[in-house]
Amino acid sequence: MSYANPNVLTDTEWVSKNISNKAIKIVEVDYDPENGYKQGHIQGASLIWWKRDINDPIRRDIISKTQFEDLMARNGITPESEVILYGDFNNWFAAFVFWIFKYYGHKNVKLMNGGRKKWELEKKPYTKDEPQIQKTKYVSLPPNEGLRAYLFDVRRAIDRQDNVLVDVRSPKEFTGEITAPPEYPMEHAQRGGHIPKANNIPWATAVNDADGTFKSVNDLKQIYESKGVTPDKDVICYCRIGERSSHSWFVLKYLLGYPQVRNYDGSWTEWGNMIGNPVEK
Repeated sequence: MSYANPNVLTDTEWVSKNISNKAIKIVEVDYDPENGYKQGHIQGASLIWWKRDINDPIRRDIISKTQFEDLMARNGITPESEVILYGDFNNWFAAFVFWIFKYYGHKNVKLMNGGRKKWELEKKPYTKDEPQIQKTKYVSLPPNEGLRAYLFDVRRAIDRQDNVLVDVRSPKEFTGEITAPPEYPMEHAQRGGHIPKANNIPWATAVNDADGTFKSVNDLKQIYESKGVTPDKDVICYCRIGERSSHSWFVLKYLLGYPQVRNYDGSWTEWGNMIGNPVEK
C-alpha cells in the first residue's frame, strides 16, 4: 500500500540524478550547520538554519509572512519552484520547515526520505562549495491557520471526544521525569508531564532505525490507530517547541492522509509554563 500523498516524498537516488536540474531547489535544514552543512552538503544545496532562519529573533514565534518571503528570496526560491528539503536528526527539522512552507502556501515541496543519514549511508558525494544564489522575488499566500493549533485550541480539545492529542516526546518527558532531552538542556518548562488525555507516540517510532526513512503505511497505521489516533478525529500534535511534532504532523497528514491534523508549535514550553494549565504525569 502506498502513502496517501506520495508526491511529498522523494528518494536519495532521484535527488542524486537531478542535482544539476536548475528548476529544482535543494535545501538542507540543520539544527547545527557547523557539524552538518559546513562539513559537507549535497551539491547546489542552500542552507536553512533552524535557529536563525525559521524563528523570529525577538518574539517566541515562527517567522512572519514577510520574513518567510525574504527567506525564500535569499534562497533563490520562487512560488513555482520545486523544493527538496532534507536535513539532520532524521529530517525532524526539515519537517518543521516543510510545515512552515505549507503554512505559507508553497505548493511544490518535498522531503528527501532518510535525509542526511541515508545519503551518507549510501556514500553519496558531498561538497563544501556553497552555491551562488540569485535572489528572487517571492510573494506567499496568507497563513493557512488550519495547519496550526494555538493554546485555546488545545484547551478546547481536552474536553472534546472528537479531538485527540498526540505527544511525540520521549516517554521520560511525557511522564515528567525530565523536562527537556539531554541534547537541549536550556529548553525547559516550569512543570514536567503532559497535557491531559494526550497519547504518547514518540516521533521516532515513525522511522526505520537503519536509515531514517519512513515506515510503511501498514506499520504507521498500526502505530497510531492502536493508540486511538484515527482519521475521524481532529488531531493536534505537540512536543517541546514544535519541531518533533511537525514530523508526526507530516506522517499523519501526508503519509496516512488524515483530513484534520494540526501542529501545536507552542507545545510543552508554552503549556508547561502557563499559569493555570492542567498537567498530568
